[in-house]
Amino acid sequence: MVAARATQGGFTITELMIVVAVASVLVAAALPSYTQFVRNQRVKTASFELFSTLIQARSEAIVRNASVTITPTGGNWANGWTVTDSGGATLRTESSIPNITLTGPASVTYNGSGRLAATVTPFEMTATGSGITARCITLDLSGRPVSKATTC
Repeated sequence: MVAARATQGGFTITELMIVVAVASVLVAAALPSYTQFVRNQRVKTASFELFSTLIQARSEAIVRNASVTITPTGGNWANGWTVTDSGGATLRTESSIPNITLTGPASVTYNGSGRLAATVTPFEMTATGSGITARCITLDLSGRPVSKATTC
C-alpha cells in the first residue's frame, strides 16, 4: 500500500514579495496625505486649546469679579501661554504646540464683568505646508471668542 503524501499549505516567497511590494506602494502614496492631516490636526488642536483658555479666563474673571490676564510665554504665543489673576496667581498654563505658527496680541485681559479691558487683535494659527487650513480666533466686544477655519 502506498502512503498518501501530505501537502503543506502556505505562501511561496514570490507571493509574499508581491504582497510586500503592493503594501509599500500603498504606504508611499498615503504618506503625504497623512503628513498634511497631522499638520491640520495640530492647527486645530492649538485653536481649541486657545479657545478653551479664553473661555476659562473670561469665566474666572466673572467668578472672581477681578481682572484675569492671558500672556504668551516668552512673548511668543507659539511657546504657550499663562493665565493669571489680578493677584498674580497662575490659574492655567499651556505648553507649546510644535510646528505651529501662532500670532496674536501682546496679552488679553478680561475685567471683572468678563469684558475685554482693551480691543485686541485676532489670533491666527497655521502650519507650514500646502493644503493647511489656517484658523482665526477673534474676540467680540463682550469678550467672547469666535473661531473660524480661515485666515484673519
